[in-house]
Amino acid sequence: MTTAVFTAVLHSEDDLYVAECPEIGTVSQGYTIEEAVANLKEATELYLEEFPLPQVGRPLLTTFEVAVEGAVSEAAYA
Repeated sequence: MTTAVFTAVLHSEDDLYVAECPEIGTVSQGYTIEEAVANLKEATELYLEEFPLPQVGRPLLTTFEVAVEGAVSEAAYA
């Protein structure tokens, strides 16, 4: 068995953290970051058991800025 490294993108939604793996498309959630990532790992492993993927490369991850009207706190996007 080999291991693969995937990306977890997280955001908070009400009292939960939502975690998504953009390479695979799996999504999960948890009350803590650790729980959300652990649940995402389990969901991704189960998905890959049914739908094995060919060798995939790592995505390019970057950020960008947009102009937003109104007073929006940076903390809202953290």
